[in-house]
Amino acid sequence: MTAPVGLLIGSHIPPADIPRLAVLAEEKGFGEVWLTEDLWYSSGVITATAALAATASIPIGLGIQSAVSRHVSIQALDFATIEAIFPGRFWPGIGLGLPAWLNQMGIMPKSPMRAVREAVENTKALLAGETVTVDGIHQLSEIRLAYPAQEVPPMYIGAVGPKSIQQTGRIADGLVASTTSGTAYIEWARKLLDAGAAEAGDTRHKRIVTFALFCGDDDPQVARDALRQSLAFYLTIMQGTDLISVYGIDEELAELATGGAERVAAEMPDAWLEDLAIAGTAEQCAAKIQAFLDAGSDSVILFPAPFERGEELVRFAGERVLPLLPRS
Repeated sequence: MTAPVGLLIGSHIPPADIPRLAVLAEEKGFGEVWLTEDLWYSSGVITATAALAATASIPIGLGIQSAVSRHVSIQALDFATIEAIFPGRFWPGIGLGLPAWLNQMGIMPKSPMRAVREAVENTKALLAGETVTVDGIHQLSEIRLAYPAQEVPPMYIGAVGPKSIQQTGRIADGLVASTTSGTAYIEWARKLLDAGAAEAGDTRHKRIVTFALFCGDDDPQVARDALRQSLAFYLTIMQGTDLISVYGIDEELAELATGGAERVAAEMPDAWLEDLAIAGTAEQCAAKIQAFLDAGSDSVILFPAPFERGEELVRFAGERVLPLLPRS
């Protein structure tokens, strides 16, 4: 029996430590584990494979890999290989990736939505054993995988804006909602995701997995204060996105951010920590997770911070928070 809660193992974790944390998450009853690929830290497909090899049955998600940093045929090749070795346990995610990284490589596409759509559709076609010829963001000429997936894994998309979320509903199986999502944003995203699915005539339920910064402590103020620096960092880089505007703090955040993440951390209202992260006692954390589930998320993926307390916080969540939540 597992709770509708996952563990996010971020790129700040040294690659050699990832298998051990994935095993701990499985032992403690987490329902899924997600790995990130933040350039230039560690390879998402390699760390996901390492986590799969170390664990017995828990699903491992990759959230997310850039649609343009690898040729789509190589991306499909990687995914098919992982699926063949660990059938039914790999949940790949695709998204644009941070523009700053793509600009470093000179590969920022003119149409980000088109790039993601083509990557997802062509990856799914190749995984299904189709021969693909496409003249698009990537060129494919009669490419077919020798070992396509016996069963195409669920494909997730990391998206933030309304058009991208609706596109996710049309072409993918689930949405990865970014760190700093609040319950209002999840309610908003759920409607858009379902609308996109309806447009495509797809009646299947589309999952939302929500990444959320997490710190538990018997003193709730200690837990909130421990997350200030991490939340400030993510709020600063998410300025100007719908994650911020739906919550309604555009102007206030913009003013604080003139002093950088340090000022955001020092002066942000406690309400931001209450609403945009999961912090507090075990009971408070469970209630916040339930609020995300009630808003339309299918699973809440805990992102332990401060990062050096990762193992301690995984144990806190597994032993004290998860038992307070429904299991399936």
